[in-house]
Amino acid sequence: MCGIAGIVRAGPGRPVEEPALLRMAASLRHRGPDGFGLARGQAVGLVSTRLAILDLSHGWQPMRSQAGSVLVYNGEVYNHAELRAELSREGASFRTRTDTEVVHAMLDRRGLDALAAFNGQFALGLWEPDDQRLTLVRDRFGVRPLHYALTARGDLVFGSEVTAVLASGEVSAAPDLEGIDDVFTTWGPRPPRSAFRGIGQLRPGGVLVWERGRIVREGLWWRPDVACRDAEPTTDLGDLLRSSVGLRLQADVRVGTYLSGGLDSSLLTALAREVIGPDLRTFSLAFESAQYDESAAQQRVAGFLGTQHHVLHISARDIAAGFRDAVLHAATPLVRTGPVCMAQLARFAREHGVTVVATGEGADELFWGYDVFKEVLARRAYLRDPELTSAFDDLYPHLGHRARGPGWQHAFAAAGPADDPLFSHQVRMRATGSVAALYAPDVVAELDGQSSRERLRRSLPPEFTGWTDLQRTTWLELHTLLEPYLLAAQGDRAAMTHGVEGRYPFLDHRVFDHAMSLRPDRKLRGSQDKAVLRELAASVLPAEITNRRKQPYRAPEVAPFVGPDAPEWVQDSLTPTAVRAAGLFDPTRVEALMVRCGGGRALGQREAMAFVGVLSTQVWSEQHFGAGVVAPEQEARRPRVFLELDDERAEATA
Repeated sequence: MCGIAGIVRAGPGRPVEEPALLRMAASLRHRGPDGFGLARGQAVGLVSTRLAILDLSHGWQPMRSQAGSVLVYNGEVYNHAELRAELSREGASFRTRTDTEVVHAMLDRRGLDALAAFNGQFALGLWEPDDQRLTLVRDRFGVRPLHYALTARGDLVFGSEVTAVLASGEVSAAPDLEGIDDVFTTWGPRPPRSAFRGIGQLRPGGVLVWERGRIVREGLWWRPDVACRDAEPTTDLGDLLRSSVGLRLQADVRVGTYLSGGLDSSLLTALAREVIGPDLRTFSLAFESAQYDESAAQQRVAGFLGTQHHVLHISARDIAAGFRDAVLHAATPLVRTGPVCMAQLARFAREHGVTVVATGEGADELFWGYDVFKEVLARRAYLRDPELTSAFDDLYPHLGHRARGPGWQHAFAAAGPADDPLFSHQVRMRATGSVAALYAPDVVAELDGQSSRERLRRSLPPEFTGWTDLQRTTWLELHTLLEPYLLAAQGDRAAMTHGVEGRYPFLDHRVFDHAMSLRPDRKLRGSQDKAVLRELAASVLPAEITNRRKQPYRAPEVAPFVGPDAPEWVQDSLTPTAVRAAGLFDPTRVEALMVRCGGGRALGQREAMAFVGVLSTQVWSEQHFGAGVVAPEQEARRPRVFLELDDERAEATA
């Protein structure tokens, strides 16, 4: 696992300066705390910071191949041993045991056709000096991030995180209102946008090819096909998941799992326990409030499986203390405090000697575990027969009776028109949109006709209209929640803040293909979600866990920031003067929201998300455009490798 970055020039005469590369390296130090490397030529500079997981003494990047190409690579390709054997039969030789060298050899020999053979999560930049060509690639589901910017001169700057692009000195920070509007519609900026003007994100399964100042190819090398296949899968799901888990436990460092107490993480932990044995370390969050806490289920699973279990107790004060750091590393406003706690859990795991954690993301999207899948069916049934108000009674029980009051059924019925292609997500988008209702008038004017929902509708694939409601819901979950939020702010950015790599066995593309081949009733059977996963779990977990209703991961949202224990910076960030200076929200409307929240009169989840959204935006704006901007420092450590790309000789230090 690494952080990667680079600059490529459109023409000669403007060399990439080493201080710029050192600033980019320093900005990614948290992603690669074990060391860094540089490659530099007249028209190119590349950076890699390393979190050593395989072949700890070797495999430093940037890596130059015998063919002359140079690779910077972030992530893991888990089937590298199989690919190595295949390449060896073709006459290839290797100097390291890393997957990096295998990926490099595959790309040199097979070009972009090699990507289909990779089973993993990765982002990479490949420089081919003879053609002055840079190729950027991102994995199928967008587990690993990759940002880029094209300058007015045609130069291209890229980095794992926005901070690396900004640290280059080639790109200035400015807010992208459309990217921010994405956050307040679908919880995160949707690629190719980010929250920064002029800085894009490579899409999941994306590829971009730059040559001599021009982007000559930009598209997808893989796209998720959510249409149910004609035939049932011939593979056994248990065998497939065991294979996926086994591949993702490969490491020369200690590996653990996150254990929430729900079905997905419990099943994953049970399968990991089969591989690692009683030395498996598991990590959980515990909250003071029973509304969020799942400790009892976590302890039941850990005790049943006999893992080395560790619990991090999170208080409201802890959330407030970690909030600004979480926003900084997410590089985007947030609508939930969950990323704060996940970053603290990563630090906790690292303190216990664990560098790699396997987690359960992806199961709910692939096997229809979220209530949004039941919701879309209930809303369709209600539209056919308005007497069926009981269809909504089973939805979102974790919200409690207060949220499920007299207006409960009306909220579903009035969420939007039945012929809207975004029908399945109207309720969620309407709730998150409470933040957008606070926009300043000039922001509303600038976004006129360019709302996040409209852009999403325009981005839907042509085959979308031919899918069923549940297939459409699957596609939208993958593109509006999983990648932009769960794998980004709450996943990669939270874990890598403390140099911890998250791995996701349910996002093995073979598991995805299997899930898409299942009959609908193998995933959602009446009110029972993830039916096939529950059948598998019954063989390795206690019944109360196998049958447990999903409790979505949530953390306290308003409580950490109000009352006598709230830190002073919260009030300072939310004064009318501060809100007006940031320029995104109407100070009068924000002040009214703050009064309601401070008095304990917030109107449920909608206003709680609005509170977090406003506060995080104020913090984010201060960090990047206000008085809180910190000048990027240069990496002071000695590089582990330095490649002079204009010289056949390579100076390497170790």
